[in-house]
Amino acid sequence: MLVANIVLEKFHEGGWVMYPILATFFLALCVLLERAIWWAAFMKKQRPSLQAQAREALGSGNFEQAWHLGNQCQDPYLRNLNEGIAHSRISMLAAMQLDATHWIEKSEARMWVLNTIITLAPLLGLFGTIVGLMGSFASLGDDQLAATKVTGGIAEALIATAAGICIAVLCLLPYNYFRKRISLLRGSLERWINHSELLVQSAKSHGYDLEAFAERLHSPQ
Repeated sequence: MLVANIVLEKFHEGGWVMYPILATFFLALCVLLERAIWWAAFMKKQRPSLQAQAREALGSGNFEQAWHLGNQCQDPYLRNLNEGIAHSRISMLAAMQLDATHWIEKSEARMWVLNTIITLAPLLGLFGTIVGLMGSFASLGDDQLAATKVTGGIAEALIATAAGICIAVLCLLPYNYFRKRISLLRGSLERWINHSELLVQSAKSHGYDLEAFAERLHSPQ
């Protein structure tokens, strides 16, 4: 309770400029929490052992097993492979790349908000500094309580500036972390798609036709 009272007191000392800074802080928290939950769910869906089985089945021409592996779980890589198999009559590579783009877009969702906050928060803090100093200078001509007003304006300026910088720093670290995860995901999907294409070509050279399997998938039973 003592810490909360101190924070609340400092917030009020920061003046009205602290309200948009506080709104920025809560927005950043919401975005960070949503992104953390999304990545946790994405990682939980992955099944590396089933991915290895699907690659082995694909290379050996057992397309039906690879298809069923993708249908029995929510693994994004196996789902990506199923998209390629289902559309192999047109272009397996294009279908997998299109599906991968969908996942990349999901991973980048609301990252622009964090990027904006990293720039906006210090600017709001700087604006609070200007407002606080203007209030201090306006009090210099008043003989009564001039020192109190000047120090109060300086305190408002320093608190707003510190709050803006803290928000930017707190957003910058997870933002860079998420950007790194997105880069790794993009590279991983590219390797998965290229490897799948090579395995299909290898199976085709041994007489296994993926397009014929896709034709059976779409034909009425």
